[in-house]
Amino acid sequence: MTEHRTRKRFGQHFLHDRNLVDLMVRTLGLQKDDTLVEIGPGRGALTYPLLEQLPHLHVVELDRDLIALLRQENSPERLTIHESDALRFDFRTLKPTDKPLRVIGNLPYNISTPLIFHLLSQADAISDMTFMLQKEVVDRLTASPGTRDWGRLSIMVQYHCQADYLFFVPPEAFSPPPRVDSAVVRLMPHASLPHPADDEEHLRRLVAQAFTQRRKAIRNSLKSQVTLEQFEQAGIDAGLRPDQLSVADYVALANITRPDSAKA
Repeated sequence: MTEHRTRKRFGQHFLHDRNLVDLMVRTLGLQKDDTLVEIGPGRGALTYPLLEQLPHLHVVELDRDLIALLRQENSPERLTIHESDALRFDFRTLKPTDKPLRVIGNLPYNISTPLIFHLLSQADAISDMTFMLQKEVVDRLTASPGTRDWGRLSIMVQYHCQADYLFFVPPEAFSPPPRVDSAVVRLMPHASLPHPADDEEHLRRLVAQAFTQRRKAIRNSLKSQVTLEQFEQAGIDAGLRPDQLSVADYVALANITRPDSAKA
């Protein structure tokens, strides 16, 4: 294969540890009729093992040099290459009529969080997402209330889906090795939201405001949005810190304080 230089602007770190690749593929439990999309196939470290399991694979890639390499070595009948920025790609267009999409990727660190939210905005078309990410991000995605990593990202992702930490990945598994540890996470969008917000944008703003003063009682950071009576109405102790409240707690506060709640 022609040599490809990594590009800093794409945040490229290519996976080369075959044992970890095989483990990641095995965790998918692929079926032949699955419609799988790989984000950022890179040099094909995941792509080729996936094609050993599936008759066809979709990939989304922005780097034209990598696209040229993939096209040289694969037939379009087996590999459909979508030359696009994953942050702008409409994944719903790939969903077959009978089954939701499955998504996998070794995500660039610089776009992982916005990309996850982009995918969650299309969660009705997706059954699960398996990603290799910076370990620090995976710790936050999978955190529990009351822990150091519980925060805005944990709450808004877990509002939409179940998040499971799968396994650790050391820097040596990549070329070039990143300066951080990595891990694999699985995100499974809820078929129906366990705690639906009346206004998701209001929930997002409320959570963001709550964590502006993470170490103080939540009545302080939310004093302009939530009255003590509303905390009581929601059954929440206003003396708790923001990182001690659950997704359900934040949804309850958001629903009580949503802009049009007085009219409802």
